Amino acid sequence: MKGSLRILYHIVVIVLSAAIALSLPYAASFIARKFLAFWSLIEDETTFLVSIEIACAMLLIFSLNYIGRSWKDRKLANAAKSAGLAFALSRKGRFTQKRIKRLKEKQGIARDIMVIGSTGFRTFVDSKGDMHEVIKDCRKAKIMLLNPYSEGASIRASSIPEPDITTDHFHEQIKKSIDFIKGLNEVRRNVKMKLYNDVPFLKLTILGDYIWVQHYHAGMDVKAMPEYVFKHNQNSSGFYAPFYQYFLSRWNDPEIPEYDFDTEALIYRDKAGNEIRREEFNLTCDNN
Repeated sequence: MKGSLRILYHIVVIVLSAAIALSLPYAASFIARKFLAFWSLIEDETTFLVSIEIACAMLLIFSLNYIGRSWKDRKLANAAKSAGLAFALSRKGRFTQKRIKRLKEKQGIARDIMVIGSTGFRTFVDSKGDMHEVIKDCRKAKIMLLNPYSEGASIRASSIPEPDITTDHFHEQIKKSIDFIKGLNEVRRNVKMKLYNDVPFLKLTILGDYIWVQHYHAGMDVKAMPEYVFKHNQNSSGFYAPFYQYFLSRWNDPEIPEYDFDTEALIYRDKAGNEIRREEFNLTCDNN
């Protein structure tokens, strides 16, 4: 049955092609006669002819501008593809925020995740956070947050000109994030966390073959910054590998201690992973 339909389809195409080919001379002759008749009516209408010339000039200008803009857009698209850029998303708008949350859940659930953040509260603790569900159902997680008692946390908090964001509020958010992640780890035992001391530079979220990047701009809340998504590919010019290496270099930095969920201590390790020393870390009081 399918063979008969295919033969019939080819016959119809051939017949239509022949009909169109045979009708072309008659169609061209008809159009020519109509054009000559129309031209005899307007050839002495100077105003009308000038109007047509202006309209044609404007159409030509718009067409050339469109072609030029399309060419530039194509070059930008090729550059973005070469860099591995999959998305560039503004976090403004509820619809966009829901889309970002869905994408991260799709990319991160049942996979290994790696995150560098600041407080982690809006990311993990808040039920509307992008990674709230992901961290519950991921395979393994490596999380890096600010040490709440570090100078970097104080500088970051004081740099944001919003009355609700104070150093004490910043400390409290980090503590809640640590408690939240600690609670998850008691059940799943699949989370490792480190606390760094310097001022945050990049918010980095690695979800399988995708890396989400935001810049911690001085004086601005990170939620106001766009989020860029890079996809892993075989192209050596892509930015996935450099950002991935950046995370590994930070994670393996001997100066950044691991938080031990069982003893609530900070463990310093060498680059080979061997423990060097431990420091007490009490979330209930100031460590300074």
